[in-house]
Amino acid sequence: MKVVGIDISKRTFDVSFKSEGKWFYKVFPNTSKGFTKLLQLLEDQDKCVMEASGPYYLPLALFLDKKGVFVSVENPLVIKRFSQMKLIRAKTDKKDARTIAEYASIHPLKQWTDKSKTIIKMQQILTAIDGFKKQLTMVRNQKEAFDSTKLVDTTLRKSLESLQRHIQKQIDKLEAYLTDYAQKEYAATMEKLTSIPGIGQNAAIILVLLTEDFTKFENYKQLIAYVGMSPRIYQSGTSVRGKGRICKMGNSQVRKVLYMCSWSAKRYNQACIDMYHRLAEKGKNERVIKIALANKLLKQCFAIAKGESLYQKNYQPIACI
Repeated sequence: MKVVGIDISKRTFDVSFKSEGKWFYKVFPNTSKGFTKLLQLLEDQDKCVMEASGPYYLPLALFLDKKGVFVSVENPLVIKRFSQMKLIRAKTDKKDARTIAEYASIHPLKQWTDKSKTIIKMQQILTAIDGFKKQLTMVRNQKEAFDSTKLVDTTLRKSLESLQRHIQKQIDKLEAYLTDYAQKEYAATMEKLTSIPGIGQNAAIILVLLTEDFTKFENYKQLIAYVGMSPRIYQSGTSVRGKGRICKMGNSQVRKVLYMCSWSAKRYNQACIDMYHRLAEKGKNERVIKIALANKLLKQCFAIAKGESLYQKNYQPIACI
């Protein structure tokens, strides 16, 4: 059995593996022909490991998974930290492939499973919406900058205004389509999540995608850690007592949405209202409280999505005897 490290890009993917004490290196086109050539190198018990490099890894991962090959898709940040730990200074595709293989040979690997086509489709739509919003912000800022000079050309202003309307129209169109699609494909989960005060349609959709309809995590602690909202303690010896913060190693988009949800939850979600007042009485600042509320919302979402009923305002857990 050999572990094959794969560094993948848009047009090619680099492969590195160790066999009989020697390192081997090959390059294949990122096409179906390249996938077949890689498959010819593999034996029954071999494992392929790659990074989640944007969308480029997905076709190869799908191909290998369908062929029954063990595939593991690792977080790029983990591989980067491993490379830094080994003091690797070179940065080439060949070296990256070997680094991935070396990492995989000494760390436990989790097998990657094919996401449903529905999840992939919704993720692409959400990514497109995020891209359009960034474009809209750029155009709006550019127009405001030109207007501030009082010398902006009329034709230019009209062009920018037209572009703004067009981008906003595409955002509205895709958001409406994504909401309808989510309601159709994940009706039960969406109904449960949106029954929680503070969780709207957008937050519910993002959580469904992040958790793959709440099948990706076994407990809420794993979800909180994945999002990047678990506490990070900064302490060493008796003299270093740093300020505790959240780790921020997860999805920043999800954290932003949940932070915004906490504003609403502190007014309408009874459990969050109680937590807000309790922490406020202890002198906690507003930002710390809202992060705590966001964590509370994640716990509620996990429990409700995994359960059989909708949100209950005065729910009390059954005490174990």
